[in-house]
Amino acid sequence: SGTYAGRREHIWNGFAPLLEEIENSNSSALDSQVSETLEKFDPHNVHSLWMRALERRVNDPEGAITLSRTLLESVCKYILEDIEKEAVGNFDLPKLYARVSQHLNLAPNQHSEKLFKRILGGCSSVVEGLGSLRNELSDAHGQGKRQVKPAPRHAELAVNLAGTMATFLVATYDYKIQTNK
Repeated sequence: SGTYAGRREHIWNGFAPLLEEIENSNSSALDSQVSETLEKFDPHNVHSLWMRALERRVNDPEGAITLSRTLLESVCKYILEDIEKEAVGNFDLPKLYARVSQHLNLAPNQHSEKLFKRILGGCSSVVEGLGSLRNELSDAHGQGKRQVKPAPRHAELAVNLAGTMATFLVATYDYKIQTNK
């Protein structure tokens, strides 16, 4: 068409399927990067948890939040068992993360620069927050009369934070293994 409206409609019709796919997609670029890292790390347990968390983000936010915490707990236990050469007991997630961060030189008190202290302290806060979120909003515990239901966006945040932290821990652990050979 030789009119502006006709050209606009032609362009819109050409891009509409792509835009619809992007808007309706339940995945992000982070998903594939985390998936690749965790599959190399532990394809049977850790990667399986990640995939299940991804699948539940939209239709089962409570379950996705539970799996987010379980993912981080599993990564921490795997690393600790490998480093300490013994089974890890039942510790809460912040304590597990604190032990792992000491081994991997990720504890804020192991650094003198304020920037690293702040960022690594933020990582600890994320882990603590995910543990609390799981206790309050997931399907891991019963609720009383006042039930708070997380939305898919809350589950997406929890899953993405857990995946990012898991990837960071795995990358740091791999680096430690490579530099200690």
